[in-house]
Amino acid sequence: MIKAVFTDFYGTLVHEDGAVIEKICNEIFNTGNAESKSQIGSYWWQEFQTLFMNSFGDNFKTQRELEHLSLVKTAEKFQYPASVKNLSEMMFEHWVKPPVFEDTELFFKMCPVPVYIVSNIDRADILAAVEYRRFKPSGIFTSEDAKAYKPRKELFELAIKTVGISADEAVHIGDSLNSDVGGAASVGINAVWLNRNNREVPNGIVSVRKLTELFDTMFFK
Repeated sequence: MIKAVFTDFYGTLVHEDGAVIEKICNEIFNTGNAESKSQIGSYWWQEFQTLFMNSFGDNFKTQRELEHLSLVKTAEKFQYPASVKNLSEMMFEHWVKPPVFEDTELFFKMCPVPVYIVSNIDRADILAAVEYRRFKPSGIFTSEDAKAYKPRKELFELAIKTVGISADEAVHIGDSLNSDVGGAASVGINAVWLNRNNREVPNGIVSVRKLTELFDTMFFK
């Protein structure tokens, strides 16, 4: 029996920062030295991923640190002439005041069990965002708490242990096949992929198009 729903935050309950990233790449492209905006975005993503994958335990760095460090390297690579401080602040502003998906409020109202947010973002930022959007989750677990990022096991294990349930008594929903579905499944949590863009669903993956469709899946029958 399902006793708790764990949910991702950005890309699941609220919108990702894609529009802000595009704006930052455009700023670097207009004043720096790059062949295209996509070249900037790809390089930035690779730098971020390298830092991200090595950030856990004693080597853990917050999401703000990772984004800033990767952006500094990107600015240097493409000879951006100004400080990246204002660019970073654009992203951080989105994190604390994110636009919400239209099905999120109904999702909270419909859920028959407690909802817990399990997110890779820093605790202070998600607390600010939750307050801004007036969400009322039963709890929040962050990468900063676990000193590890999804899809690593530590964050999911922390959530299970703190809530006091077994893995098979929880279901996790999120928009990332790797971080959310793969990470949750790695510790035995029932996983559902939120596939808002109607992409091809891999074999063996439980997928929904809307948050509220979670309650029509086999986990709630």
